[in-house]
Amino acid sequence: MGKTWALITHLHALAGPSLTLIYPLYASICAMESATRVDDEQWLAYWIIYSFITLFEMAAEHVLYWIPLRYEAKLLLAAWLVLPHFRGASFIYDRFVREQLRKNGVSLRGHHHGHAADHVPHVFQAEHRHGVHS
Repeated sequence: MGKTWALITHLHALAGPSLTLIYPLYASICAMESATRVDDEQWLAYWIIYSFITLFEMAAEHVLYWIPLRYEAKLLLAAWLVLPHFRGASFIYDRFVREQLRKNGVSLRGHHHGHAADHVPHVFQAEHRHGVHS
């Protein structure tokens, strides 16, 4: 029983990084190399939501520590966010993040949905227009 429990513990420890980092990293690379934009949007949304979750966890660490089964709940949330069948990250982004941006009047001027090679961040565009070069 000791070896079985050790195996379960190790699998449990690998599940989090595999589900929240390794699979999304692989899927993001595949999305960047595909011709469709739908998967690009899903994985951009995932990384935005994942960043929010990570920042929230860092800020609320002392409170979250006391919540039982927090890690398991986070794994279930991560599964919902990353599994293509659910497209949870796109749902959360569309329903909450985009709505808050619109509600608060945040305008992402010059934003378009092209690939990274087509997109120059606003900071670089401003520097180029004002003659600032690195």
